[in-house]
Amino acid sequence: MIGLSNSLSLLRAPLAFLFLYESIPVRITAIILAMITDIVDGYLARKRRAVTRLGAILDPAMDKFFVFFILSILLMEKRLPIWQACAIVSRDFFLCLFGIYLSFRSAWSGYRFESIRWGKVSTALQFFILIGLAMRYRFSAYLYLLFITLGLLAFIELFKRQLLVVKQNKS
Repeated sequence: MIGLSNSLSLLRAPLAFLFLYESIPVRITAIILAMITDIVDGYLARKRRAVTRLGAILDPAMDKFFVFFILSILLMEKRLPIWQACAIVSRDFFLCLFGIYLSFRSAWSGYRFESIRWGKVSTALQFFILIGLAMRYRFSAYLYLLFITLGLLAFIELFKRQLLVVKQNKS
């Protein structure tokens, strides 16, 4: 059964489709509602002690769907250069590298899915940048480089956590 917090996560998919309207207020509303559902779903899951493995996977998956969908639209509308879109999702590239590492180590079965500090920072920044892009604001290249830095920091945090788990399992 899908609880309230997971239902809120799932709401980000139809909110992304609102971005198909070329109305700035509709687009900003969709992003703000996605931000609210992202904040509230985790809060409710923790408060109700209803944190599940499904929720731990669904929440970031819906974040990624939302961001990738919007970036795709902005790319098709030629409102965003591809290098900037790639920088915005560079954390996901680093997550894929971490997944490859887990695969080579055959460590997926023991991996605990949980949020990480740099992932949360990156997601929050993505939402705020999407609001700016919806308003047709142009950001400095340095801001896009910040996304790459946050992705690298997320990778390091995940790697350190995994090394700690391996160390604990050996003792």
